[in-house]
Amino acid sequence: MAETAEKTAEVKPKDGLLSKKNRKLLIDPLDGNNPITVQVLGICSALAVTVQLEPALFMAAGVTIVTACSNVVISMLRNSIPSRIRIIVQLAIVSLWVILVDQILQAFFYDVSKKLSTYVGLIITNCIVMGRLEAYAMANKPWPSFLDGLGNGFGYGLILVIVAFFRELFGSGSLFGYKVFAAAGIPYMGNGLLMLPAGACIIVGIIIWVQRALNGYSEDH
Repeated sequence: MAETAEKTAEVKPKDGLLSKKNRKLLIDPLDGNNPITVQVLGICSALAVTVQLEPALFMAAGVTIVTACSNVVISMLRNSIPSRIRIIVQLAIVSLWVILVDQILQAFFYDVSKKLSTYVGLIITNCIVMGRLEAYAMANKPWPSFLDGLGNGFGYGLILVIVAFFRELFGSGSLFGYKVFAAAGIPYMGNGLLMLPAGACIIVGIIIWVQRALNGYSEDH
């Protein structure tokens, strides 16, 4: 009996809320399974809302909240959702969270809400959100689904912040609206290309190249 109790005590920490498997759900999307650079999802918003850091951060937070919360709700309902209408149910749940995020932005961060414009509403059809609902939440319990949503939201947000950092810094010479080069006494006119979606596409491509080079990724495997 004593030996059984000891074995049970040894197993419990591994099956905790942040077990190795659960931590992997949070960490993997940051690099090896990033939704933008590896899964190639959510590219449109990565090109559209990254002209400045501020809206990029809010967009990242919005997608993270919507993905995590939608994952939880769908996971809780997964056994009672008829297969033939599951996409409609998923869209309805996602729409609810998107509306809440949009209303909060308009109420407390109106200027940011105007900058993001229709892109907040388009979270409803974001491939990352729908992809995680189909690929993970429909087959797993609420807590792992929540962590999966958080992880993919963080992975998405990480790329958005990196792209926005370089676009705002070298595109307009500022960060969060603060003129960095001007304050340092460096005459910098800005790079117009980085202010265009094409410039964002170039930065995303460079990030993908660097990441795959560091990870030793190859299409032939």
